[in-house]
Order: sequence, then structure tokens, then C-alpha cells
Amino acid sequence: MQMPEPNARVVDAKARIADRLSAVLPADALITDEAETRAYECDALTAYRCPPLAVVLPATTEEVAAVLKVCFEEGVPVVPRGAGTSLAGGSLPTADSVILGVARMNAVLETDYDSRFIRVQTGRTNLSVTGAVEENDFFYAPDPSSQLACAIAGNIAMNSGGAHCLKYGVTTNNLLGVTMVLMDGTVVELGGAHLDAGGLDLLGVVCGSEGQLGVVTEATLRILPKPEGARPVLIGYASNEVAGACVSDIIKAGVLPVAIEFMDAPCIRATEDFAKAGYPDCEALLIVEVEGSEAEIAEQLEKITEIARRHDPVELREAKSADEAARIWLGRKSAFGAMGNINDYMCLDGTIPVNELPYVLRRIGEMSKEFGLDVANVFHAGDGNMHPLILFNANQPGQLELCEQFGAEILKLCVEVGGCLTGEHGVGIEKRDLMGHQYAPADLEAQMAVKDVFDPAWLLNPAKVFPLDASAARRAAV
Repeated sequence: MQMPEPNARVVDAKARIADRLSAVLPADALITDEAETRAYECDALTAYRCPPLAVVLPATTEEVAAVLKVCFEEGVPVVPRGAGTSLAGGSLPTADSVILGVARMNAVLETDYDSRFIRVQTGRTNLSVTGAVEENDFFYAPDPSSQLACAIAGNIAMNSGGAHCLKYGVTTNNLLGVTMVLMDGTVVELGGAHLDAGGLDLLGVVCGSEGQLGVVTEATLRILPKPEGARPVLIGYASNEVAGACVSDIIKAGVLPVAIEFMDAPCIRATEDFAKAGYPDCEALLIVEVEGSEAEIAEQLEKITEIARRHDPVELREAKSADEAARIWLGRKSAFGAMGNINDYMCLDGTIPVNELPYVLRRIGEMSKEFGLDVANVFHAGDGNMHPLILFNANQPGQLELCEQFGAEILKLCVEVGGCLTGEHGVGIEKRDLMGHQYAPADLEAQMAVKDVFDPAWLLNPAKVFPLDASAARRAAV
């Protein structure tokens, strides 16, 4: 994956830049030693690495503003970083950039249960937002698989989703307001503790903008009362296509589960060896969870099991206790770790219309044979957010490149059937050169014009989202 050449002028000025940054930060908030900066040389897309010029770890919005002002004046690119869990290279640094990490910004600033919101610094982890309100029987809905580690800052940058977002929506549906610092150090407030702000939907522009427009330091998030109860049902099928058809029929029937998760045979076997959740030996597995009162749960599960039986399941198992429910979810929650236990893999993130699931799963299987690389499928089937895991040997020359070619073909397939390149991982560096496959030149120009307004010098999160030649031309024109 190509990255731009570092700006020699910035690299040569490292000592001066470090002095200026140290003047606006506490002594322990600046890292310039090369050995120490290597901890920030990559994110969860570990195939690509580059130590940054420096790392700053501010603790307040004011410190973030001071850092950005210095970098703006010095012409230094800045890469915002949450917890570094991006699977698309969203926080990969360049050699002339400063990593701005928000990990120290993890405080709860305000909680209002009557108005159902919580305001937090964006370095706070996803799961700990629910942790801050669960004693009062509230929760924060978006739940990415990395929720134990991932930061709200990254969730906002990538518009993250999760298993339970079929019913509750993704980050943008649960984000009420932000405090954001622009590249020149200007602090702006967008939205707030209310459902909708007047005027242009700037909050909608910021959510999912991948650090291209500003650094979000505080977020006002919607919190919800916990449901009375929840219950999953496990459904096994003899083929991916049949499981996909079942998902499509559940959605068409107007039933809205809180989650519909899909796992195929390679993933089922790997997770069973790893977590021993008691899954059946079948080609495809669905986990469908509903919630509400006992009467609501019973009514929804009756409809779902009726639809499932039409497709002749290998096994249909409804949880009868909290322990049984936890075991049904155990394998799904262990899936990514289980796959990593057997091989290197690349986790993709494309979204398709639900009715195209049977076709897309069949084509992925065919392409797997064409490329000679195995694929395991585990994903949020209810909203068509696919996560194919392409297995490869990172130590074998040419395997990474082959894996990337295969991944590109899968993502193109998603677009061709009416979907898009990403559902929650973002574009980052992984998909930036595929943007022209989804968007016409005029569409990309409109997106880049928005960045021109917020970041006219094109210093924020370089070499991400937009095709490299387009972003290079933009920067050269500044």
C-alpha cells in the first residue's frame, strides 16, 4: 500500500517542532524518542507500519487546540488516534506526522437520565460508556466487537456499528453532539443534548469523516433504558445460501430482532475448537436475538422460528436461561480471536442489500477457489454488514498482495449488487483506491470540497479515504 513521501522540511524541523509542542503540553504528554514512537507505528491493520515524527497525548480540549495550532503553523500533518483498533489503517501515521492520541481523555463529563444522554471525553472506551450508566439500568447501544478497547473517538470517526445495531442503529443514530477542534486550533460545538440541531446537518458530516475534518474531543451520546429481557435463538443450516435466505425472509416479514449474526463452517469450527460453545456441526449458523417483555419475546421468537423451520434447519435451539444465552453468544464473541489462533487473516467490511446475501456468499465461495485462499464469514447479517475473513500466510512472499487483490474483488462485488465499500470499519488506506469504483469523479470532488472547508491545508489524517493521487494534487495546490 503506497504512502506519500515525508515532507523533508517538516522532518528536518523535528527539534523545533518538539520544542514548541513541549511548551504547550505537560512534560509526559510528548513522545519523540524513536523507540517509544514505535508503539504507535500501526493500528489493527498491522501489515503496514511507519513510526510517526512524534506522539502527543493531551488530556483536555484546550491542550488539543494548542497542539493543532502549533502543527498548523508548522505545516505538520496530524493523525488523530483513538485506541488504534482500526482495521482499515485509519490511524496509520506518516513519517512527517504527529500522532494525536486521545487515550488520556476518558472522563464522564455529564449524565442526564431524564433527558437520556451522557457527555464524555472521546478517549473513553465504548464499553465503559455503558459501564458508567448500567447501575441505573441504562446502556449505550452501539457495540462493536472491539468495544472493550475501542474509543468513542474512533467510533465517531468510522461511524461504528456492532451486533445490536440492527435495532438501535449505528453511531450516527446515537450521537447527539460533539466538541471538535479544527486544524488551526479553533474549537467548535455541533449539536448538543437534543434530538436535532437547526441548520445544516454538520454533525452528520463529522460522524464517519475518519479524522479528515477535525479532532473530536467530547461527545454527547444517547443512552437508553435497558430492555426488560433478551433471548437468543441459534439456528443451524446445511448451506450459506439457505441461511442467507432465512435472514432475508425474517427481515421481509417485518420482524425486527435486536441482532442477526451469521457464521459459516470455517468460522464455526475454529470458534468451537477455541471457545467450545457447543455449536452444531453445520455449514452456516445464525444467532437471532430479540428483546422486550416476556410476551414480546415469545411473540417475536414464534415468528422467527416459524420462518426458520421453513428452511429446514439442521438445529434450532432457543436459550432457556441466562447461561444458555451466554453460551450461544460465546462463540460469536470469540470468532476473531479464534480465527487469529489458526492463521493470519484480513478482515473486510462491505455492506450489501440483505436480499443479495445468498448470491454474494456463493460468489465469495467461488472466488475463494479462484484465488486459492480460504475465507471465513462472520458478520452482522441483519443489516447486510459483511466481514469476510481472508486467510493467508503473512510470511510467504506474495500472499499479502494476493489477499488484498481478493479483498478488492469482494468489495467491488458488494458495490455491484447495490451495497457499499464499508459499513463500520471506514475507508482508511485499505479502500481509498477503490473509492472510484463506488463514486463518480464529481462525487469525490464534492467530498473533497467539504474537506477544503474544514481543513484547507489538507493536514489532517493524510493519505486516507481519498485516492492518493487526488489527495496529493489537493495538497500540492495549497
